[in-house]
Amino acid sequence: MFSAAYMAEVIRGGLQAIPKGQYEAADALGLTYWKKMRLIILPQALKITIPSIVNTFIGLFKDTSLVLIIGMFDVLGIGQSANTDPEWLGFAIESYVFVALVFWVFCFGMSRYSIWLENKLHTGHKR
Repeated sequence: MFSAAYMAEVIRGGLQAIPKGQYEAADALGLTYWKKMRLIILPQALKITIPSIVNTFIGLFKDTSLVLIIGMFDVLGIGQSANTDPEWLGFAIESYVFVALVFWVFCFGMSRYSIWLENKLHTGHKR
């Protein structure tokens, strides 16, 4: 729920970044509210907010390790519980390297997908 507030602010910021003239042009075409949002406003807002949305998702994914505090298991918790198993004694470093690799693969994958999506939508941002 905490990250939902951040996501709502990201979307709100994207909607506020759309110039007022876009809304007025959609009204001049006689579009209904839902058509105006679906065809004109939201596609432009999505292009603006892609980096922020992906940043929020990556932060949310990395924050899943905080659920260990309340007793639920995540990837890091599973690695720590594997270290307590007698058959895994002496493999602590390997389990932490594996957990770090899982986090890196997911975060890197999300960021690469963001770059691909930005290029597909032609956001016009220079890299």
